[in-house]
Amino acid sequence: MTNTSISCPAGRSRPLETARTGLKCYAYLDIETTGLSWDNCDLTVVGVAKFRGARCRVGQLVGERIVAQGVLSLLQGADEVYTYNGSRFDLPFIKRKLGLDLKACLRHTDLMYACWRQNLKGGLKVVETRLGIHRRLTDVDGFMAVRLWWDYVNNANARALRTLLEYNREDVVNLHVLRDKLGVA
Repeated sequence: MTNTSISCPAGRSRPLETARTGLKCYAYLDIETTGLSWDNCDLTVVGVAKFRGARCRVGQLVGERIVAQGVLSLLQGADEVYTYNGSRFDLPFIKRKLGLDLKACLRHTDLMYACWRQNLKGGLKVVETRLGIHRRLTDVDGFMAVRLWWDYVNNANARALRTLLEYNREDVVNLHVLRDKLGVA
């Protein structure tokens, strides 16, 4: 846990790239952790998918490489960040562990609440299934993500880490698909 607070260099000002191209850049963020407690658990993966028009770029930070400046770098140029349950989990976890208040940096929309307004309740995977959003890793969930991390750490299992990163990648890319299906502006 860190006691220092990281300020956002650009605040909520419009990114230069948006002003130049006219295309907004939308970021989709998801984290993986060793558990649900902000005090007793750690960040294992921070993933961000950035979409500008049809172009997508995914970036991920892993383990000790997860630092506030790294997260800001992943989000650089984004006009808005989208999450699923990020208001209650991802963003507070990042703030607690890294001292980085992403809500002060970027406009944030939690797609879970848009789902609730359309009577789509449950976790991201449940909502994806109901909306017909494809997922390759259907047998991986949050509990399995924790197990994959510890398999990587304790056994140097590179395959476990690759699976964890692919799981996180599917989460952030599917958030873009979910936003589109929900018609969220």
